[in-house]
Amino acid sequence: MSVFLYTLLIFQLHAKAEKPICRIMGDPKYPLFSKDGDVNIGALFSVHSIEILPSFKYTQKPQVLSCYSVSLRDFRMAQTMIFAIEEINRSQSLLPNVSVGYQIYDTCGSRLSSMSATMPLMNGPEFTAGDRCNGQSPIHAIIGETESSATVILSRTTGPFKIPVISPSASCECLSNRKDYPSFFRTIASDYHQSRALAYIVKHFGWSWVGAVNSDNDYGNNGMTIFLNTAQEEGICVEYSVKFYRTESDKLQKVVETIKKSTAKVIVAFLTSSEMYHLLDQLSIQNITGFQMIGVEAWITANNLITPNSFHVLGGSLGFAVRKNDIEGFADYVIKAFWKTVVPCSQTEGNYSQYAVNCNTYQDLLLLKNYNEDVPEQRYASNVYKAVYAVAHSLHNLLKCKEQAGCEKGLSIQPQQVVEALKKVNFIIKMGDHVWFDSTGATVAQYEVVNWQKDSNGSIQFKAVGYYDASLPPDQRFVLNTENITWAGGQIEKPRSVCSESCPPGTRKAAQKGRPVCCYDCIPCAEGEISNETDSNNCKQCPGEYWSNAEKNKCVLKAVEFLSFTEVMGIVLVFFSLFGAGLTVLMAILLYSKKDTPIVKANNSELSFLLLFSLALCFLCSLTFIGRPTEWSCMLRHTAFGITFVLCISCVLGKTIVVLMAFNATLPGSNIMKWFGPKQQRLSVLAFTVIQVLICVLWLKISPPFPYKNLKYYNEKIVLECSLGSTVGFWAVLGYIGLLAVLCFILAFLARKLPDKFNEAKFITFSMLIFCAVWITFIPSYVSPPGKFTVAVEIFAILASSFGLLFCIFAPKCYIILCKPEQNTKQNLMGKVSI
Repeated sequence: MSVFLYTLLIFQLHAKAEKPICRIMGDPKYPLFSKDGDVNIGALFSVHSIEILPSFKYTQKPQVLSCYSVSLRDFRMAQTMIFAIEEINRSQSLLPNVSVGYQIYDTCGSRLSSMSATMPLMNGPEFTAGDRCNGQSPIHAIIGETESSATVILSRTTGPFKIPVISPSASCECLSNRKDYPSFFRTIASDYHQSRALAYIVKHFGWSWVGAVNSDNDYGNNGMTIFLNTAQEEGICVEYSVKFYRTESDKLQKVVETIKKSTAKVIVAFLTSSEMYHLLDQLSIQNITGFQMIGVEAWITANNLITPNSFHVLGGSLGFAVRKNDIEGFADYVIKAFWKTVVPCSQTEGNYSQYAVNCNTYQDLLLLKNYNEDVPEQRYASNVYKAVYAVAHSLHNLLKCKEQAGCEKGLSIQPQQVVEALKKVNFIIKMGDHVWFDSTGATVAQYEVVNWQKDSNGSIQFKAVGYYDASLPPDQRFVLNTENITWAGGQIEKPRSVCSESCPPGTRKAAQKGRPVCCYDCIPCAEGEISNETDSNNCKQCPGEYWSNAEKNKCVLKAVEFLSFTEVMGIVLVFFSLFGAGLTVLMAILLYSKKDTPIVKANNSELSFLLLFSLALCFLCSLTFIGRPTEWSCMLRHTAFGITFVLCISCVLGKTIVVLMAFNATLPGSNIMKWFGPKQQRLSVLAFTVIQVLICVLWLKISPPFPYKNLKYYNEKIVLECSLGSTVGFWAVLGYIGLLAVLCFILAFLARKLPDKFNEAKFITFSMLIFCAVWITFIPSYVSPPGKFTVAVEIFAILASSFGLLFCIFAPKCYIILCKPEQNTKQNLMGKVSI
């Protein structure tokens, strides 16, 4: 607003002129340094950083703007430009017979001064006869400005006139838009590369939780936007993103409060050196330390930030800086030739140029006359050097210069021609750098990674610890030497900055509701799932035959369960099986030794010995249920079980029928025994057994049992069992056994009223009652979830029913033979029929 009113006032003061002519209104803006030449290059540098604004009372003509506080960086840029131009003027190969002039204006770090300096660069003081300007710009290119926001204004102002602008340090990505800035070039890379590299360095060190602060201008806003987008792509979470401008003290205080309350230990500061100076001042005052600063080229090597207390805040800072290039002869030039040729009033009083500017203007600069210790650290000077040579090479091509013949001086060079020529420049300067402009008008991104460290004397040094070079292949662009890095506060251990600690293997990340993705809880993997990586997002299901270990970080083979011979339960069952078989053999031996005694003869010795044989097989068939199931053992266990038990029940059934018929045969006129004599008894047992054999053969033929890994019922183990193959076959076998047992039980029950002293039928009844009770109880246990205990129940049923038959039928006889031999006489069995 002040600029507008200032301009309006100037026009009003001269509106009353009697004869309007074309002339500059108000006081002209003179360059700080200038020299005439055949071709001229303009420049805008903030040689002074603080401007004194005049008083706008609107009652008198405003005073000339003045400024103070030398910016050493920009002053060296101005000196570098003059040094490069003088080199070119001495060159016999570049613009050999053409002198290059310059007009360097001091913008004082002010938009107002910048605009007032831009106007004379665009127009010049010359006028044609009459009242029209000559329409020619006195310069062929402008080098500047040094800040992005000021460069945006400059490029928009000069753009319509196609005057090329080459900035040595304006890195805002916004200036890459060729539609808005068609005549803009720069000898520094766009912040697109630096912003992305900031995210890469944060990720490289494993910092997933950072804070972000940026300048509230084109430079900071555009750079931070690119960083935030890249951080999101790389999985980096930003706890806060705040911004302020150098004149906004209230916002600065809010930024400081945000930093104090934050949990992030790493701060990405996309600030200009001015904003960083103000932030550093507040952090030092409030003693806020311990934060790892990640900086940008604008402040990471700024000498004005080196103060007695700055290392407490910025010590260990990491950031990207423009590469240093030593310009040969420049260090001597700034303390000798520059003051003799450019500022002759440094030795004698008086005017030095056609503009008659008093030497008092240079009094604060003269203090630097003998100082050049900063020259090796001036990183932007080489960018100015490249810019000057880029313009010179463009003019060299436009003027059709040849080393022997010289240049064609009669040619009129328009600024737009220089723009087109700049797009084609491609040369190597004496420091060895290759200079060319890409499609956006920028040079290739090449940065040093620097670290704030203290040397042995306690002085702060900007030590190079790596580099970023976008011209290299992707896997070689970013190199860091972490061993040489000093961390925040001068520590040697890298700080940690995470919202949540890493989830170890065996757990997965679960996002916390309403918080960034980097804030999560570590949830243990469920049973049967694993995660073998740190910070796993999901747990992986183990394959079918595998299960998770206790730590949930590895899939291991599931435990295979089957009833083995070596475990306690298997040993116990083997013992009772062999004990039962042995006991059966002993009883058979006993009965065989007493086969001629009345009690053995009276109980159908042939069927008795066949029954004992089948019982021994029943005891032994239980052994096939123990051990690792195989194809043969699975087929054998069920068929052997079915056949031996049918043989056993057939014998019992035969004995029951014999008992019933024997007493019915005592009735007068009965000859029933001839229909069920020994031959018929053997045939009945054979017939009953053959039926079971046929059932088993069909079962084995159609769908035999087979070993099967059961994964269905238990997640943590594999039950190795014998699959039935055909369930119909199994239940047919079991049903046939049940049918014979029930029939035997009914017949024995019918014989319950036989004389009291003949207890055979009662014993058979009781044994069948036990048999049926055992197997009825077995059925619900068998259909329960499989496992070794189910197999044990089946073996128990076999042994229990076998022992029931053995003890109920044969124990009384053995008792009489061994303990009551006096009862084993024919007289004692008087009234009984010998069978």
